[in-house]
Amino acid sequence: MFSGSIPALVTPFSDGAIDETAFRRLVEWQIEQGSSALVPCGTTGEAPTITSEEQHRLFELCVEQAAGRVPVIAGCGSNDTQTAKWHMQVAKDLGCQAALMVAPYYNRPSQAGLLAHFSYLAENVDLPMVLYNVPGRTVTDIAPETTIELARRFPERIVGIKDASGDMTRLTTHRMALGSTFAQICGNDDMALQYNAGGGTGCISVTANVAPKLCADFQAASLAGDMAKAHELNERLFPLHQALFTDASPAPIKYAMARVLGWIGEEVRLPLVPCSAASRLAVDAGLVAAGLI
Repeated sequence: MFSGSIPALVTPFSDGAIDETAFRRLVEWQIEQGSSALVPCGTTGEAPTITSEEQHRLFELCVEQAAGRVPVIAGCGSNDTQTAKWHMQVAKDLGCQAALMVAPYYNRPSQAGLLAHFSYLAENVDLPMVLYNVPGRTVTDIAPETTIELARRFPERIVGIKDASGDMTRLTTHRMALGSTFAQICGNDDMALQYNAGGGTGCISVTANVAPKLCADFQAASLAGDMAKAHELNERLFPLHQALFTDASPAPIKYAMARVLGWIGEEVRLPLVPCSAASRLAVDAGLVAAGLI
């Protein structure tokens, strides 16, 4: 259902408020550059520090600007099931095509709790879900058997997973149980080459915020089996992929966008702060390697 290069969009701020003009411009630029879908309000969009009203406004802006040209996968996850349900219903009503649903964080539910949480959402909101497994942030890991059980119970609702676990064996486990129609989307830019080779369908990307065409071209080559071109583009992007996590994300990607684009600033919301001098040097080197500056 979803494939290719899918940016996890940053949320531009200006003097503490969302810069709606810059956000619309970002959506338009991403579509022009070949991104295949858009994710507002994910981790890179600073979802933990925006209000629910701002979150819903970003859904609305993204849908309006995309105007049906690419799918919008709205970041709707929460550690509270009822809040997640609310976000999903709003996303559906606004015209989003799917919801990105992170594993509930902080309260550390069991696998039985995860099954109950995602099953409740699937039963109560008519919107496809892409599970988001990022145990490095949430502590809770969506185990392969849980993913498989959910996708089998709700094949029209649980349509894919963004996997940032780093465990490549899950690709084959999921594929053997669920086939190729279940979208397996990489959550780590620097693993996307290997992930696609194992049966992945694309990447929900941080790097694509600043290098959308390169990321789209890489995904197209990789998914088409043009491995020479895929390796070439991956190696061109690899230093940047790694540099963007030399400080707390999304501060490095916002610095990169300020350097390359100029119309998105570095502003992040507390408790995040602009990236360090050492991170800036690493990002600069990554941008040079990618040919972006």
